[in-house]
Amino acid sequence: MAAPQEQQPHQPGNNYLRKDVLNELNDAELIKRYRLDREGILFVTNLVRAALKSDTNRSNPLTPELKVLITLRYLATGKMQQCSSDDLGPSQSSISRAISKTIDALADVNVLKRFITFPVTQDSADRKKAEFFAIANFPNIVGAIDGTHIRIVAPRDQEEVYVNRKGYHSMNVQVVFDANYRILDILAKWPGSVHDARILNSSGLSRLFDGGYVPAGSHLLGDSGYPSKTWLLTPYLRPLPGPQSRYNRSHKITRSIVERGIGQLKRRFHVLHGEVRLRPPLKVCKIIHVCGMLHNICKDRNLPLPLDDEQPMGAEAQVPVPLNDAAEEPANAPGGHRNEGRAYQDAFCTLHFSNED
Repeated sequence: MAAPQEQQPHQPGNNYLRKDVLNELNDAELIKRYRLDREGILFVTNLVRAALKSDTNRSNPLTPELKVLITLRYLATGKMQQCSSDDLGPSQSSISRAISKTIDALADVNVLKRFITFPVTQDSADRKKAEFFAIANFPNIVGAIDGTHIRIVAPRDQEEVYVNRKGYHSMNVQVVFDANYRILDILAKWPGSVHDARILNSSGLSRLFDGGYVPAGSHLLGDSGYPSKTWLLTPYLRPLPGPQSRYNRSHKITRSIVERGIGQLKRRFHVLHGEVRLRPPLKVCKIIHVCGMLHNICKDRNLPLPLDDEQPMGAEAQVPVPLNDAAEEPANAPGGHRNEGRAYQDAFCTLHFSNED
């Protein structure tokens, strides 16, 4: 008589034990790990629930909540393996698929534009101006603009155009902040070798101002890497005593908003600190846009920055440009527009900074 075969242990397949972090962790722990509190995580999940819901219940599929948690953890750390170490349950391959699908869902233009909007009505522009004026008495500013480099893994195609002036591969990201460090506009599609001025001139933001869609008398504040325009005010490279020096002092203090804002964004989402490893660059662009949107959601919910001592690594422009730095005028700025911008800036400076404080 044949001996009975030994029964093989049951293979759990995808029926792994999943940690219910939404009910096991308090809001402080959730913010530390995922950058959002419980209500915020559920709020973000509901934005993309339909896109993340599985079509079948076979093989114990990941819930939309779990996919969002996995993605938030990746954005908070920049490391996919950290998602696994949180005992959330899924395999590394499942985590990778969940992140990719969730990023695609959150990067949908109809989702992004709910939380990242530029002031184009008179009331909204006036509010932004008042908030900026309260900082250092610089009038008529609706946003502060700058570029920042996000380090990436060298792409397979056209690798050389992603090498920036500091010698590493990056995306050059244009971002505009308001006085409360909320993102008004973010553009992440240009390789690191492209100059800030070219990015602005080719952007929808430039078309908004040039087309008269932004209320008259509204301006952006930028550093000396940008050309002077009738709607973009830059510092004097060699300011004369009097109005120009007062203009520059106020400009520098007000412009520091964008530098601090970029610092907050990168501190909140460590995926932007070092080297974003997802390919292709298109996916990196989506990650950057999603981080910008989530940053605004955190600001809307008044959620604190993570309580850690880490500082952004690889940040491009965290040190203010010296007031007398002899930077060159961007080469691609046409002479006529450059002169028009300078004349406008001189008139603006004389009008608003002639009287001493």
